[in-house]
Amino acid sequence: MAEITQEKAYESIELAKKTGKIKKGTNEVTKSVERGVAKLVAVAKDISPQEIIMHLKPLCEEKSIPFVEVDSKEELGAAAGLQVSTSAVAVIQEGKK
Repeated sequence: MAEITQEKAYESIELAKKTGKIKKGTNEVTKSVERGVAKLVAVAKDISPQEIIMHLKPLCEEKSIPFVEVDSKEELGAAAGLQVSTSAVAVIQEGKK
């Protein structure tokens, strides 16, 4: 599986937010991964406690879903169109340029 950069993840999330479909927050992201509908999962490295998101990486590996860690929960929230930070975002349907 090709490595996804943080910039590419933000770009994909912003595009999907506009013309595709995303899920925000650990619970919604976990459900989308378990159902196998997530195309990409991004989690913030600065979440505390880390236990909140620790299960997502092995779950994504098990389901062969691309997984990327980004530096900031605030930036992740902004990319998803939120006024607040978020721990995780899943792209369900890719956006179109």
